[in-house]
Formats: sequence, C-alpha cells, structure tokens
Amino acid sequence: MCESFAPDPFAARGEFRNEPYTDFHDPQNVRAFQAALAQARARCGERHPLVIAGREVWTAATLDSTNPAHPDQVVGTFSQAGVAEAARAVAAAVDAFASWKRTPADERAGLLMRCADLLRARRHLFSAGMVLEVGKSWPEADADTAEAIDFLDYYARQMVRLARKPQPHQAYGECDQLRYIPLGVGAIIPPWNFPLAIAAGMTAAAIVAGNTAVLKPASTAPQTAWDFFQLLGEAGLPPGVVNFLTGPGGTIGDALVDDPRTRLISFTGSKEVGVRIYERAARLQPGQRWLKRAILEMGGKGAVVVDETADLEAAAQAIVASAFGFGGQKCSAGSRAIVVDAVHDAVLHEVVERAARLVVGDPADPQTAIGPVIDAAAQRRILAYIEAGRAEGRLVLGDQARPREGYFVAPTILADVDPCARIAQEEIFGPLLAFIRARDVPDAIRIANDTDYGLTGSFYSRDPERVAWVKDEFHVGNLYINRKSTGALVGPHPFGGFNMSGTDSKAGGPDYLLAFTQGKSIGEKA
Repeated sequence: MCESFAPDPFAARGEFRNEPYTDFHDPQNVRAFQAALAQARARCGERHPLVIAGREVWTAATLDSTNPAHPDQVVGTFSQAGVAEAARAVAAAVDAFASWKRTPADERAGLLMRCADLLRARRHLFSAGMVLEVGKSWPEADADTAEAIDFLDYYARQMVRLARKPQPHQAYGECDQLRYIPLGVGAIIPPWNFPLAIAAGMTAAAIVAGNTAVLKPASTAPQTAWDFFQLLGEAGLPPGVVNFLTGPGGTIGDALVDDPRTRLISFTGSKEVGVRIYERAARLQPGQRWLKRAILEMGGKGAVVVDETADLEAAAQAIVASAFGFGGQKCSAGSRAIVVDAVHDAVLHEVVERAARLVVGDPADPQTAIGPVIDAAAQRRILAYIEAGRAEGRLVLGDQARPREGYFVAPTILADVDPCARIAQEEIFGPLLAFIRARDVPDAIRIANDTDYGLTGSFYSRDPERVAWVKDEFHVGNLYINRKSTGALVGPHPFGGFNMSGTDSKAGGPDYLLAFTQGKSIGEKA
C-alpha cells in the first residue's frame, strides 16, 4: 500500500505572504526602534563561545565584531575556532544526522515556523543589531529581518510540499515512490552584508531538508548569526543539528570544505572565494564516498539599462536605489547605469541630483540613507577604485562631506566610462556608479552582458516589443522590468545568477530545497 499523508499542518495559516516592511513614518514605530537600539547597545561587549554538539567551547584566541560607524565600539567578542574545532563540529553534525534525518518533514518545518514567529516578535531588536554590527540604515536592516522571516516561513511550506510531492507513474502491480532525502552534513558559510537573511535562509534550507550543519558566519558579522543560532535553540532545535563556529575563513572554512564527512557546501560571498571553494569541493578526499554538492552565490556586476521611451524619473530613482542602497554593498547592486544616447544626459543629471541629496552618516540616526562600509580594508579598496576610476571616467559626484570617525565613503558617480574599464567590469562592493552611454538598446544589452557576471539587471522602457526582446537577450538570473535591481522578494523572485555569479540555485524559489536533497526511487511489488 502506498503512503498517504496527513493534511498540511500550516493550512490554517493561509498562503505564504511576504512579511511587510516597517513604516518608519509612524512615530510609534520610530520609538519602538529607538528602544531596540538602546537594548542592542546595552549588549555590546558580551563574549560568546563556539557551540559544538550543544556544548560551549571557549578558546584562547578571540575576534571582535566592531561597529563600522564607530570602530572603537565592540559589538561582541567571539572565540576563534581552529582546525581541531572544525573537525569536532563536523563530527557532532555527523552524530546528530543519524536522528535528525529521521525526524518527519512536518516536524522540521514546524521548527522553522516557530523560529519565524520568535523572529517576528523580536524583529526590531535583530534589525537594531545589524545597524550596529554592519552599518545598515533602519529600512535596510528592517528589510533584512523581514527577508529572514520570509525564508523561514517559505522553506517550511516548501518542505511540506516536497514531502507530499505527487508520486511517479505507477507500474502495474507496484507501489512506486520517489522520496527526497537529505544529503548529510553541510558547511554553511554566509556573508556579512545580509547577516541575518542569508544566514537564516541558507541554514534553514539545509536543516528543514533533514541535513545537519556547521554554521560559520563571516568574521565581520558574527553577532547577528549568533543571535539567530540562539533563536533556533529556543525554537527547539536539538543539539548538534547546527554547530556554531567563528574564526578565519582561510583556516576553518577550508577545513570544513575539505573534510571528507561534509556532503554539501552552501556559500555566499565573493567570486574569488567561491571559485576556490568550488575547486576544493571537487577534490576527492581520502575516505570520501560521494561527490560534494556546492551551492554557490558569488556576486555580480548589475546594470540598469534605460531607453528613450522610459519613465526617466522612475529610472533615475531606481538607478540611485540600486547603486547606493546599503552603500552598494549588495551582490545585486546596479553598479552600472547604461543609458541610450538620446536620454543619457537627462538621466545622468537627474541621478546626480538625487544621489547628492543622500545623507551619509551614522545609521543609528533615522535620517541617514547611507552608513559606513564594512571595515577599513573595504574603505581602502573602494577609495582605490574611485581614484583609478578618475582616469577611466569623468567624476560628476564624489568627495562630499562625510563623518571623520568610521569607514565612510560618499556616493560617487563617474560618467563617460568605457564599458571595458575596470570600474565597469569588476565588482567593487561600494557606493561607486559607472555611467555608460549606449547607441541604442541592442548596444546597451551587449554592454550589459559583457562581464564575467550574470546576477541581476533592470530594463526601463515603455516599448512592449523591446521589453519582450530584452527578456530573451539580457543574460542574468534575475531580470527586472521597470523595477530596481535590488530587493528580491522570497517567493516572487527566486534568486541566483549565471556565469561567475554562481550555481544559480535560486534561493527563495520553489526548487531551492532540491539542492539540499537527493532523490530515492522505490519500487515495491504488491
């Protein structure tokens, strides 16, 4: 007799809906967020261990997470893991996998739902923590937390649906099944720029599918990951299912990727690190009996393309938001504006006017639009790109006043940039926009496609025929028509890119959990 399933446990919650953003025009919400900031500041300086198999592990070596707007402020101090601790964490995940893989999918999904509910209740506190740890403005931090809630809610529902997926065609006299079973131990390596949303999404996808994990957050954003890890425990996650390791990626990241007991690596970060992980994961280690699954998102060089039929004000607004939201520190950032010749000068003028009005400062201030970049190394790198870009284009905005303390870079726009220039080809991860003139739409799309990346792109036009053509020809994983290139929504916009932007695993989409499972076909003779 083939299996039958109980009703959907989340049916009473209704269909999935994206978490709404907080309206900071409401004075009550402003007061609530200010109270959360005070609470987050009061926690600064706390010390945190590694957690392996549910037990705290303290090490002599430590690392500090600091506020990039006020580098002297320590947000949290964390134990640093080494190779030995990485091996112990993998061993703990192997042990926990034996029971976690047998936990029914509905129970695993229920844990994610409980975690989502807890996060909703503490939304402002998590967002305030990101304001301090990575320098997000209030709206950017709030959107990060909303996306984390969405990932938890969405993947819970997707796992229930995957477990109830219609069975294959039935052979006569048989009960035939296709089950999606977990892979094993996963190394989860999220970035610092979405320290809650991406860390939560990557971890949630792994464990709801029945895998166990070692969570190794970015060294510049461990506090947010720690808070999320604590939330998982509060929601009822058994010890060892997720193990928490902080430390240098070059040491423990390599150890996790190389360990023959690791079955999958989920990584979001730079192209250089992603390619290195891909190469290491492909090597067969002694004792390894499988090919490792590598789920990689490695950045982009997004473009907003505008033709002469477009709503130019809307296009200019989108260019500014895409290029300078969170200081351009997004893989989806529209760091290139490619505008057809007929309207190039008008769009450039409007973009410069809008960008010049952006307030740069401490993100704890609700009036701030752009906070600091993540650290001193990022500031030096971005300023070096700007200096080099002066020889590659015409500076039309830059060198505005900015705070003396902290790692700030003012919004910068360089016009008359050659499509082959460094600032038009390399991912800068900062508030630097290259403005490029194109002859016409085919020329603009040729320029847009001519990079190593293929993550996001936007096209502004009122011409339906051109829009239809661009949908086919703009080679990116996430294409937006008359919409900015950032702010993908879980569910509506499955996220992942082509070429050197990664493995296009489409986070927040209906097939994402397939990357964390393997299909097992069972044919049973009656």
